Amino acid sequence: MLPIKLILHPTDFSDASEHALRMAVGLAKDYHARLVLLHAVEPPVYFGELGVVIVTPDEEQQHAERRIATLLAGEPPFPVESVVSQGVAGPEILRVAAERHADLIVIGSHGRTGLGRVLMGSVAEEVSRRSPCPVMIVRAPHEIPADLAEQPAAAAQPQPA
Repeated sequence: MLPIKLILHPTDFSDASEHALRMAVGLAKDYHARLVLLHAVEPPVYFGELGVVIVTPDEEQQHAERRIATLLAGEPPFPVESVVSQGVAGPEILRVAAERHADLIVIGSHGRTGLGRVLMGSVAEEVSRRSPCPVMIVRAPHEIPADLAEQPAAAAQPQPA
């Protein structure tokens, strides 16, 4: 069995990350592992001719520190550490994983495909390709469209002719 002593959970505070967090928490409980929560504050984007920043990096850092501190309510039965770092998400996740000697990375995926994936990229994919340890990509469950959910199971079966 793979010894899991440290689980890294990168979060962007999205629904996909929340779903992956539940998986990471379950694994940390089962393996009595340490859980490291990580949020990477991306470099600021400058707007306009004067290079005006809408939100300063310090404000973003403080906001992320407040949010990451509230991810786990109560006292979990395993050690938890919260890390907020500055940098591009993919490389920061890989750096922290190597630095902390992570045994497993549990990361959420938005499930983008096609043009959305080309334009936005996939942090989860980059991490899984370059990670120094195993990566579990957790895809958030998608809602079943109402018209499909209402169909009885018998309606989906082919009818004899």
